[in-house]
Amino acid sequence: MKLSIIIPCYNEELTVENIVSKIKNVNLGEIEKEIIIINDGSTDNSYHIIKNIRNIIFLNNKINIGKGASIIKALNIASGKYIIVQDADLEYDPNDINKLLSEVKNKKIDVVYGSRILNKNNKFSHISFYYGGKLLSLITNLVFNSKITDQPTCYKLINTKLIKSLNLKREGFEFCSEVTSKLLKRKVKIYEVPINYYPRTSKEGKKIKWVDGLIAVYVILRIKFFND
Repeated sequence: MKLSIIIPCYNEELTVENIVSKIKNVNLGEIEKEIIIINDGSTDNSYHIIKNIRNIIFLNNKINIGKGASIIKALNIASGKYIIVQDADLEYDPNDINKLLSEVKNKKIDVVYGSRILNKNNKFSHISFYYGGKLLSLITNLVFNSKITDQPTCYKLINTKLIKSLNLKREGFEFCSEVTSKLLKRKVKIYEVPINYYPRTSKEGKKIKWVDGLIAVYVILRIKFFND
């Protein structure tokens, strides 16, 4: 089996090479890794760093088109049976990918999320990020009658044929809410496993803003009530 690991990167010159190294060093057993990195119009040295990384598929956006748009671009060429998105920073531990894969193999399922909330030892860089994520999860659960704990998690392991069939089109951070909403609208069961989380602050490079949460709520409601 092959796993496509999609890494959107915007101005992550300090961490992108490190995270790729960590991914390459993770032992996934017999599972082959397909690493796809998308430089999303970075204005720092990310492009030149990624260009020199070996044994990856490198896509380059000349201008910044957004995290969601970059992931969709990578999805079009992903050839693994499953995909997972890996942020180009160090907030998520690639060793945890094995936890998600174990669920897939043992339960023969199509979707597993890595939940930061289920790991009680995790900390968050700011209370607003913690409660913002909790609120998005709550709204999602109320709208779709689901019980997920970490809707905005980056670690979403999904059958590639399934995710390609969702007609995804959101270009920014709201992409995560679009994926979850469209899965739940199809009545797809989303399983969760606890994962580690090592947050950074906005000063350290965290890019998501409160307005992104409002856009995500709008997307959830559009998909639920207007099939958008």
